[in-house]
Amino acid sequence: MHFPRLPDWLVYAAVVCALLIAAVGRQERADAPPPPPPVEGEEGLPLGPASPFDPEIVVDAPFAPQQGSGTAFSVDDGGTWLTARHVVDGCRQAAIVVADGRGVAARIRIDPKADVAVLQTEGGSGALPLGLDRPLRRGDRAFHPGFPQGQPGEAASRLLGRERLVVRGRGARTEPVLVWAEVGRTDTLKGTLAGLSGAPALDNAGRVIGVTVAEAPRRGRIYTTAPETVVESLKLARGRRGGLAMGEPITVDNYGRVADSLRRDLRVAQVVCLAN
Repeated sequence: MHFPRLPDWLVYAAVVCALLIAAVGRQERADAPPPPPPVEGEEGLPLGPASPFDPEIVVDAPFAPQQGSGTAFSVDDGGTWLTARHVVDGCRQAAIVVADGRGVAARIRIDPKADVAVLQTEGGSGALPLGLDRPLRRGDRAFHPGFPQGQPGEAASRLLGRERLVVRGRGARTEPVLVWAEVGRTDTLKGTLAGLSGAPALDNAGRVIGVTVAEAPRRGRIYTTAPETVVESLKLARGRRGGLAMGEPITVDNYGRVADSLRRDLRVAQVVCLAN
C-alpha cells in the first residue's frame, strides 16, 4: 500500500502556515504578562524587616510636575488625609473632591523621604483605622479602594514580599516598599490602575497597612509603602489619628461593596491637582 505523492505547493503552504503559527505564538507569549508567582510554599511565613539586599524596582520620575489626579484617605476626623507624594508633588493647588464638580482646598505637606504626602482640609471625614503595627505574613490579602483611571474602582492583592523603590529624577530617593500580586479588581476595570495612587491598602479587618504608590501592569504587581514608612509620615500630620476607629471586615466577596461605602462616606476620596 502506498499513498499518493502530495503536490509540492501543498507541502510548501503547510510549512509556511506552521512557521506563521509558531511565530505568532511566540509573540503572544512575549507580550503576555507572566502569572503571579505562587506563594503557597512561603504562605504564612512572617515578613522580615526591610533590608538593603531586597530586590530593587527603579522608577524614572519626570523633573517637571505632572498635573493629574489620585486617591486620598482620611486619617483623623479633623481633615487630615494621606495620599501618594507623586500625586501632588509640585502642585500649588490641590483639592479633595466631595461631589461632582465640587471640591475643598487642601494644603500639602510632602514627606521628603517617602512617596507619601499629608493633605489638610477645613473639616474632614471619619478616619480609617490604622493597623501599622500588626505583623504581616506572606500571602496576606490587601484591598485597594480608590479612583483608578479617575473613576470609582478597587483592586485586591496578596503579599509577595519586600522590595526597594529607587526613584530617579524628581524627588530622587530609595525607600522600602511591599510588593503585592494583583488577584482581583472591579469587573469593568481594564488596563492601568493609574489614579489608584494614594489609595489605602487595607487588611481583612479594614485597617490601613500602607499607601498604594505604584503598579507594574505587565507583571501584575501593586506596590505600597511599608507600614513603618507611614508611621514616620504621620509625624507630619496634626490632630487625632484614626488608630481607635473601627473598620469593617473585608473579604474577596464584599470588598467592592465596602469600597463603595468608604467612598460614599468620603473616608476615601479623589484628590486632584488644580494648578502646578
